[in-house]
Amino acid sequence: MTEKKIPAFAYLRTSSAQNVGADKDSDKRQRAAVQAYADANGYEIVGEHYDAAVSGTDLIDARPGMMNLLNAVLSNGTRTILVESPDRFARDAVVQELGHRMLKERGVDLIPTTAPDYFTVDTATTELVRTILGAVNAFDRRQTVEKLRAARDRRSETLGRRIEGRKPVADATLQEAKRLYRRSPKTGKRRSLRQISRELAELGHTPPSGKEYNPNSIRQMLERAGVYQ
Repeated sequence: MTEKKIPAFAYLRTSSAQNVGADKDSDKRQRAAVQAYADANGYEIVGEHYDAAVSGTDLIDARPGMMNLLNAVLSNGTRTILVESPDRFARDAVVQELGHRMLKERGVDLIPTTAPDYFTVDTATTELVRTILGAVNAFDRRQTVEKLRAARDRRSETLGRRIEGRKPVADATLQEAKRLYRRSPKTGKRRSLRQISRELAELGHTPPSGKEYNPNSIRQMLERAGVYQ
């Protein structure tokens, strides 16, 4: 009986327009590397998206090919992207981390064929980038909190009564979200934010509406808890 293969998309990128064209080998080399990895590891390439003449320092959401790829991934249920190498995905460490985080939040696995564990193993560089991004996010959150507080103060003074902000998430819900976010000891991977939301609802942890928390709310919980990466 033939073992069913895992569907995956291929992502290719070439920085210079001089390396794009039928007589060039950049896309051919990348395609061959991705296909060889897929054949050796039980994946089936179901589609390919190519960012030609796109810099490796460009943000992921500014790349037409990558955004078309993400739309395709999210629409057909495929949750794996294969790329030749980490620098084909992005050359800048911050862009790599932000891009990988964006994919991870959507439950998408990114695998560079030359270093399959690159995005699952912590390094000094990734820890530094995450620390910097965490500090920036904390600063942004503090500014947002202060702006909201000032807006509530002005509104309260106008109405002559105190307007309070949104009630905090129950500690039990926060602790459960943190537990669900931990990496699996078997696979080393984390649940997606949507999976955490779904499992919280199954355990009876929901917002006042009674519906599932949206993924952004889960991210905010984990950020407040200081565990989100």
